Amino acid sequence: MSQLTTVDATFLSAETSTTHAHIAGLGVLDPATCPGGRLTVAAVVRLVRERAHLAALPLRQRLAEVPLGLDVPYWEDDPHFDPERHIFEIGLPAPGNAAQLGEAVAMLHERPLDRGRPLWEIALIQGLEGGRCAVYVKAHHAAIDGVLAAETLAALLDLSPEPRELPADDAAPQRAPGALSMLSTGLLKAATHPLRSALSVARTAPHLDEIPGVMQLPGVGLVSQAMQGVLRRDGGPRAPRVSAPPTSFNRPIGRHRTVAYGELDLAEIKEVRTALGGSVNDVVMAVCATALRQWLDKRGELPDGPLVAGVPVSLRKDGRENDPGNQVSIMTTPLATHLADPAERYAAVRRDMELGKRRFLASSGGWLRDLTGLVPAPLMGPLARMAMSVVPSLDLRPMNLIISNVPGPQFPLYLSGASVLGYYPISVITDISGGLNITVFSYDGKVDIGIVACRDLVPDPAELIDHLTDALDELRALARE
Repeated sequence: MSQLTTVDATFLSAETSTTHAHIAGLGVLDPATCPGGRLTVAAVVRLVRERAHLAALPLRQRLAEVPLGLDVPYWEDDPHFDPERHIFEIGLPAPGNAAQLGEAVAMLHERPLDRGRPLWEIALIQGLEGGRCAVYVKAHHAAIDGVLAAETLAALLDLSPEPRELPADDAAPQRAPGALSMLSTGLLKAATHPLRSALSVARTAPHLDEIPGVMQLPGVGLVSQAMQGVLRRDGGPRAPRVSAPPTSFNRPIGRHRTVAYGELDLAEIKEVRTALGGSVNDVVMAVCATALRQWLDKRGELPDGPLVAGVPVSLRKDGRENDPGNQVSIMTTPLATHLADPAERYAAVRRDMELGKRRFLASSGGWLRDLTGLVPAPLMGPLARMAMSVVPSLDLRPMNLIISNVPGPQFPLYLSGASVLGYYPISVITDISGGLNITVFSYDGKVDIGIVACRDLVPDPAELIDHLTDALDELRALARE
């Protein structure tokens, strides 16, 4: 039995009719090595039933709400848990191409998860061209972050078509505390909340100018500098005061989604890194900057200044790898879409990423955890939903979009005997973070790209996949000069 963190609970509280806080992955598979040459629902159900206890995602646990909403929920084992309730099959019409798969995944991604049972589902998608199939795996962000998602994949996947031997599950079912225990703990937390909030304010104040959106407010930088002086603390390099410019994907999002996926060659990205300096992530960010520049310029929307990207950062270090719940924060960085020269653009992206990382490391990125802890549990939901609606109406854009890079294994993996050809992350969009999200996952010599967007704002994200390919070609040409 464990309790959600305030960051976990915020992902629950922020959900609205247009914003769903689940993350997902799309695996494209070759079932030729499966028994009978076909991946079945029965095989996936058997896999989850045998390995649920090994997964970092609480596959068997559901939410247990605290009476009167006095505290954040707990996790408890679902006494009615059955993987068959979470795993289903759909088929694509011929020819089963990438566009059709993207449309099917977009419709699946629009649907909220049922909070009355464990917060995940798997769709087995048959009928892809070339005899392939796909698996769409969705889980609520309240239950998992990027690192735990990768660990869950490791638990479900094998290094060969033959499944490995695994330990049996001998753990007793975990139940949440009784109602009276929940109430007493909730009342105690409510009584001590002012003290904990004061401590959170003290920890957060020196780094106010790191919080997306807040840094744009007048005087915030001075307050941060003053607090660092009082505490005799080095806050790191000053964060540049950049304002996210308006774009067509920074309007209120609707209910419907579009999804596209593609891949880049990891060796080609490393070639650019070696020639131009920086890291693989710098190259990924520069490729995204160029692709977004092309997309905006084509529509006559290219801003005079840089876009602002939100970049999720894992806090799982210093012995916290096994901590439950979300251990994640986010930093923002300018994205030099306004620079026409490829060399200047790459240098600017590399410089801004380095500055952002140094600033983030100086604060340890704990502002998100402290900020979510300021709000008492009973007010968390209403305030989060109010912020989701009020911030965009104030024309305050903390960022234009989120770009995330998740490292993955560089060797082939198998799901119930089926070879995993690619794994494409599908993440979250909101009114505050923007109606476009680009997430990449490195796997077996490739960088797999998943793009999700609001259908009303970006009807065809596959166009961005083409621009990403062109952008890498541009950088490779620059690297060879």
